[in-house]
Amino acid sequence: MIRKRLAMKFKTANGKAFTISLDGPKDGVQEQEIKNAMDLVVSKKIFLVNDSEVATTSEAKIITTDETVHDLVI
Repeated sequence: MIRKRLAMKFKTANGKAFTISLDGPKDGVQEQEIKNAMDLVVSKKIFLVNDSEVATTSEAKIITTDETVHDLVI
């Protein structure tokens, strides 16, 4: 089974890293769409991380994993 996850990394006002990960980003999502979503998170100040606001965007990546499960019944 192939799975995709969007990891969006931010920095807080005190310089700490903060990551939001979402399973199942749509196929073909564009870099500008991700940037717009991340900018919205920063501008709306909807998250506090250890009493510090999310201040800037840092990076985003789509992580694809291919998982094979073996039930070990032989």
